[in-house]
Amino acid sequence: MFTSLNKKIMKQLVAILFVGLLSFSINAQEKKIAKIEFESDTIDYGTIEKGADGVRTFKFKNTGDAPLIITKVKSSCGCTVPEKPEAPILPGDTGEIKVKYDTERVMPIRKTITVTSNAETPTVALKIKGLVVEAGDKSLDAKKKNVIEQ
Repeated sequence: MFTSLNKKIMKQLVAILFVGLLSFSINAQEKKIAKIEFESDTIDYGTIEKGADGVRTFKFKNTGDAPLIITKVKSSCGCTVPEKPEAPILPGDTGEIKVKYDTERVMPIRKTITVTSNAETPTVALKIKGLVVEAGDKSLDAKKKNVIEQ
């Protein structure tokens, strides 16, 4: 019933289906993905004096299995300048995002730094908080402690 031509076509069809299924199963394997895990998502400056060092560091680790590329780090305000790592962070490696707050402004600190990357969670919000007081002004520090204790 089957001619030799039909048998040949059937063998080719089976071979094509086999190769197609094989390539599909290879592509269906899990994709490698970067994961960013911060030691802390908030830095508390506490009460600091005007003009004090405003540089702090958010430390993180790439807990994924692909290189982590941080594409953008931006602040909610011009008084806070974040600095992102330029090189990719390999799986298992650590990195830092430095943040410099302008401590010449006497006021409470409440700012958000948004990190954009190729990680599983592509956008992460980091926060800084604290209080900048005039040099030698310890009365504000005492008031802050009283408010916190209540």
